[in-house]
Amino acid sequence: MPRIGTTRLTVNYAEIEGRTGEPVLLVHGNVSDSRFWRQTMRDLPEQFRPIAPDLRGFGATDPLPVDARRGVRDYAEDLLALIEALELGRLHLVGWSLGGGVALQLLRDEPGLLRSVTLVNPVSPYGFGGTQGVQGWLNSPDGAGSGGGAANPEFVRRLAEGDTGDDSPFSPRNVLAGCYLAPPTTPGGADLPEAETYLAAMLATRCGDGHYPGDQRPSRAWPGFAPGDRGVLNALAPTHFRVTDLEAIDPKPPILWIRGTEDVIVSDTSLFDLAHLGALGAVPHWPGPRACPAQPMVAQTRAVLARYAEAGGSVREVAVRGAGHSVQLERPKEFMAALAGFLN
Repeated sequence: MPRIGTTRLTVNYAEIEGRTGEPVLLVHGNVSDSRFWRQTMRDLPEQFRPIAPDLRGFGATDPLPVDARRGVRDYAEDLLALIEALELGRLHLVGWSLGGGVALQLLRDEPGLLRSVTLVNPVSPYGFGGTQGVQGWLNSPDGAGSGGGAANPEFVRRLAEGDTGDDSPFSPRNVLAGCYLAPPTTPGGADLPEAETYLAAMLATRCGDGHYPGDQRPSRAWPGFAPGDRGVLNALAPTHFRVTDLEAIDPKPPILWIRGTEDVIVSDTSLFDLAHLGALGAVPHWPGPRACPAQPMVAQTRAVLARYAEAGGSVREVAVRGAGHSVQLERPKEFMAALAGFLN
């Protein structure tokens, strides 16, 4: 995989040698890297040039720390520097999960650069955790319940240690199988083609306060912590990341939203949302549904995109039945049919 120096950092990226045509920039999600786009790159029609970079702190791109006070703009501006270094010009942008949040930020900041935007199981435009209702009201002014403290410490420990085993539900291998994918999958995702490649991509995540999951600060509100200023999960905290006024941008590139109906990560009942886990009894002392209801992540996204459409933008939602968080891996044919049809 080539590496290229930009005005911000050195970026590791994947592309198919000899491919030309309209560029399609594929942006991966959290705890992953460009390898999660391998199948998509192979399947994309010949008239497109797929390019899949590793974001900072993931894969082999320079592991510069993330200033979460800027939301996901560190990632977005890194991509802008890559686009300039590769002289890509106007392009199609595809963002998955965290990458969907980065795509939303680029859409908000640089709409004229984008031919189209595809969001794949994207993080809510109101951030991840700590909000309620389709209006994204904060449960607490300090964003309590979101950010770096929301990560499972056992998963973080095993990720940092490069654990490849399957002896715990919090091992990266079992998180891949049980959370990135919808059931039924075999333990450890053994029935997923290239599962070892995806596991290796997860384990290439840089861990720590400046990376994954990020730092935290104490809070008087439940569950006792609020977002810090550094790292990935804080960059997605609702006090730092909000891209909710897309109807104001001009021009308005067309948007395709692809999601798996069985996603347990980005969901209206997410198993990674501490408010929903509190309702299930998995996090103690939950203050109840009035103070901390589950974040309606999908409904929030739909509301923001509906305003975009009402203001003259084009939006298409494709719900893939039975798929989970990684539609491009689980249903590659359905995913490519939707994506290629949209790009064409």
